[in-house]
Order: sequence, then C-alpha cells, then structure tokens
Amino acid sequence: MSAEVVPLPRKQPSLEPMLSLTAGGMNAVNSVILERMQSEIPLIPALAGHLISGGGKRLRPMLTLAGAALVGYEGTRHHKLAAAVEFIHTATLLHDDVVDGSELRRGKAAANIIFGNPATVLVGDFLFSRAFELMTEDGSLRVLKILSHASAVIAEGEVSQLSAQRQIETSEERYLQIIGAKTAALFAAASQISAVVAECGHEQERALEDYGRNLGVAFQLIDDALDYDSDAAQMGKEQGDDFREGKMTLPVILAYARGGEQERKFWKDAILGHRSSDADLGHAIGLMARHNAVADTRERARHFAQRAIDAISIFPDSKARQAMAEAAQFAVARGY
Repeated sequence: MSAEVVPLPRKQPSLEPMLSLTAGGMNAVNSVILERMQSEIPLIPALAGHLISGGGKRLRPMLTLAGAALVGYEGTRHHKLAAAVEFIHTATLLHDDVVDGSELRRGKAAANIIFGNPATVLVGDFLFSRAFELMTEDGSLRVLKILSHASAVIAEGEVSQLSAQRQIETSEERYLQIIGAKTAALFAAASQISAVVAECGHEQERALEDYGRNLGVAFQLIDDALDYDSDAAQMGKEQGDDFREGKMTLPVILAYARGGEQERKFWKDAILGHRSSDADLGHAIGLMARHNAVADTRERARHFAQRAIDAISIFPDSKARQAMAEAAQFAVARGY
C-alpha cells in the first residue's frame, strides 16, 4: 500500500527579497529623508515625521533602488532621487487625507486629525518643494522631466477621481485611467529613473517604466479590493472608507454592472451617500460576493502583476530580477 503524497504548501510571496536587496541603499535614502524633512519651524518635522515614520512599506523608493541593482548601477545618485520619490508620495498622502477627511492612516490617527487641515496641506507643499530641490541637485534634466511630469499626472489623477466621486456611471476604462494616473505614474517614474541614472538604453528604460506602471495598477486594484474584504487592523484604515466616500472603485463598478434593477438602485443610493451605515456596507459586501466583484478585481490585479514581471524578462536572471518579480506577486497576495 503506497503512502499518500501530500503536496508541500505553496510559499507565500514575500517582500523580504526586495527588502534585503535594497537594505543598504534604503539606509542612505532614510538618512536623506530625515535630513531634508527638518526645518526651523517645529511643526514641519513633527507633522512630516508622523507620517514618514508611520510604518509604510516604502515600496516606491525601493523600486528606484531595485531598478538600479537590476541594471548594475553602482553610483549613489539614486539615493537622493529615491528620497524625492518618497517625499512626492508622502505629500500626496497628506493632501489625500485632507480631501477624503480620513481619520486613520497606517493604523494611526491621520495627520489632519492631529494637526488640522491647514497645517497638513502646507506641510505637504513643503515636502513637494523638498522633492524638487533633490531633483534639481541631481542635475539631470531627463530625471527632472520624468519626476515632475509624474507629479503633474498624479495631481490630474486625484482631480479626476474627485470628479468621478459619487458618479455611478463611471466606467471600468475611466477607473483604470484614474488609478493609472494617481498611483501607477509614480511607480513608473520611480522605476524608470534608475535606468536613466545608469545611462541605460531606451529598451531597458522602457522595460523598467512598464514594470513600475503595471505594478502600480496591480497595487491599487488590491487596495481597492481590500476596502471590502479586509479589516481595519490589517489595512490601517477603516473598512468601507471608499464605500462611505462614494468612490467608484472596480469592485463597485463590477457589482453595479452585474446587478439587477433592485441592486442597481441600492448602489445608486449608496454612492450618492444615502446608504452608508454598517448594515449597508455589509449588504454591499454581500452583493459583491454574489457577483464575484472583489475576486475579479483581484484577478485583474494578478494580470497586471504578471505584465510587470514580463516587462523585466528582458534582463538576465539575477537576485534583483527575482526580488522584483516576487514583489509584484506580493503586491497581489497581500492582506494589507
């Protein structure tokens, strides 16, 4: 009688290879961040430090460092540029929390709740300015063009999302355009500039840009799915924030498109803000489960993550490439 073969459990994707790959560089980046967020105005480092030290994954600056490792760059220019990327990201988070009226960020009280909206907006402006100082110190017009363009595109994406808020007829195409701007643009720029400082050819630069852009879309799709199938302890924000704010994310778009007349009426009322109780959120989650809206959002995220992995297949196999591929897999497998 032969023994039953028990398959080994599949290893969950981890960010650990990326963290290990970039650890030394991130120490240098963090030193730049700490130095450049200082000011003679005590409120500025206090407020900036509240968010910067708040436990974020620092994925965007890590992309700059990982991309540099992938192409064999051995200089140090990318340290300041990775810090600039993180400052741009942090500034947008501060502004977002004011716009959204968020109460939690990474499991802690959002800066706007502690320091107020005016100070939060102004410190966001300060961090944007610091980012541009770092870019100009690098001296590359090409880098400056890429990161400044990304900053403009992010702002356009945020305005586009605001104009789509509580608009039930928002299409999947419009939604993908919004997240391509507000999230994926910075992922793409962060990855691309590593090829620029390494003076790579167009093909390598384009590959890194494509990697970052597809990873950014996948990352945001999972964020939007997690709003309906995670809890506040995991996410560091209240479950259902997007629902209560009337944000047209892909799970809502799919559930609305697949629902019957009564379901569509519920979604119209909910997105307009007339159905926002915990019971309404529970009903919304039930409708999404019925129509596989969250599951299909996750499936689309896997598609974009695979496109990111495929984009860097032009590079020779290496620890850097493996770490970047696993980071893309982690982005869609994560629960937070």
